[in-house]
Amino acid sequence: MNEKSCLVTGAASGIGKATVLVLARSGARVTAADINGPGLGKLRTELAAEGIGITVVTGDVADPRANRAMVDAAVEAYGRLDVAVANAGVLPLSDVNETSPEDWDHVMAVDGRGAFLTCKYAIEAMTAQERPGGALVCVSSVSGVARQARQAAYGPAKFVASGLTKHLAVEWAARGIRVNAVAPGTIRTERVLALKDEPGGPAYLAEVSAAHPMGRLGEPEEVARVIAFLASDAASFVTGAIVPVDGGYLAR
Repeated sequence: MNEKSCLVTGAASGIGKATVLVLARSGARVTAADINGPGLGKLRTELAAEGIGITVVTGDVADPRANRAMVDAAVEAYGRLDVAVANAGVLPLSDVNETSPEDWDHVMAVDGRGAFLTCKYAIEAMTAQERPGGALVCVSSVSGVARQARQAAYGPAKFVASGLTKHLAVEWAARGIRVNAVAPGTIRTERVLALKDEPGGPAYLAEVSAAHPMGRLGEPEEVARVIAFLASDAASFVTGAIVPVDGGYLAR
């Protein structure tokens, strides 16, 4: 990644952590942000053992001040911001009858508002720097493109990520800012693996695994590698795309 300054939210676990590892190991200068401070510490220690340093910032992406601080930390540490990956999210498993108004508000705050704020403050930084431009990658979902059962709040929140991608790509292309998204299928993150211990979780996991034509769940690194491509100069003429990383789920 040619020493690009990259911010990744939701970086302490799952797809976010895998993205930090892929970017940092490819030469990027990474700022990792998450509400989980201890998780960020473990990630920094893991990379330090390889001789790679990263900047970490603890905060809630739904909080405008915290989100702006994440962007500011990347600019302060590395002089500019080239890439922002709006990944932070929560994944409840519930149908509309099981989803309370409070559940809806929480998911929309993290997955929807959080992505909006990351994109907003990243664009502010990218347009203010001496050499304007950069790349944003939103982490949407197959639920933000099509439909999945028992994701009454999560799916609509991921449609926010997909919508942001399309609108911002058109708004900012002339300023040299590309905006793309990945739409993962079900990925073997810590959150997904924990579903096996929740009511209805084992049946859900079995059903959703079978729904992917490749017959398995995806791995976080498989998504991270696509994020890294979209963030890189190799994707210089790609903007407004929502790229499935779903083992064929959406092609059924």
